[in-house]
Amino acid sequence: MNSRELAKSNINPAKERLKHAEEALHSGNYAYCVRQSQEAVELALKGCLRLVGIEPPKWHDVGIVLRKESKRFPEWFRKRLDSFASISRKLRNERELAMYGDEEAMIPPEEIYSEDDAKDALTSAKRVVNHAEKLLASVGER
Repeated sequence: MNSRELAKSNINPAKERLKHAEEALHSGNYAYCVRQSQEAVELALKGCLRLVGIEPPKWHDVGIVLRKESKRFPEWFRKRLDSFASISRKLRNERELAMYGDEEAMIPPEEIYSEDDAKDALTSAKRVVNHAEKLLASVGER
């Protein structure tokens, strides 16, 4: 298996997460939408790193690695790296809350997230995954 195949094995599940996030949004399960959006971003960005020859770290927010290795990406993708890193960081910060809620305050996840939160997370995740797909396609053309 080469790095392109590994990247594809990240990006395809990211697309599947987007489907689940969309379903969750429409059913009113906003916390799950946020969680699936976070996972989609994480997988897509890890796939992007693999596409440029970087084995992604085993943590959830890879934004710092994207920035550090920005020169490895094509210019059109590099222009969006700061935005992608910001999305990654923001959604990483929501990862546990979206799954478990605020356990100390005894607030379940469904009481934390609104429809607007879910829409924002999903919109951001779609942007990242779409660009990851574009990067994957461009690597395939080489």
